[in-house]
Amino acid sequence: MSVIYRGVVSAVDKVVPAKLQPLWSHPAGPKTIFFWAPAFKWGLVIAGIGDLSRPADKISLPQTCALSATGLVWARYSLVIIPKNWSLFSVNVFVAITGLYQLSRAVRYQQSLKAEEAVKA
Repeated sequence: MSVIYRGVVSAVDKVVPAKLQPLWSHPAGPKTIFFWAPAFKWGLVIAGIGDLSRPADKISLPQTCALSATGLVWARYSLVIIPKNWSLFSVNVFVAITGLYQLSRAVRYQQSLKAEEAVKA
């Protein structure tokens, strides 16, 4: 597979405009996994945004905590590695934000259930 990828990259190298060469040849540019991993990770952000319409009682607290923590940890990591990977940082910030928002919805729902039980008692 890497032979095919290298062939595609070398073919595209010839047609990339001079203005885009710095981006194309960047250590975290499209020629590397450092570009493609964050690009595909935006799918998690899109899924998180899609879950905003999900009822709060259907949100998994462990899964949401894990997703939020993953976003925060990888956002930090993306700034300490060399080269700094700003696209990885941005996608992980958004993963953390969507996860933390869902987490707040789930926690508020759990608290409202406890408040209802206290009123009934």
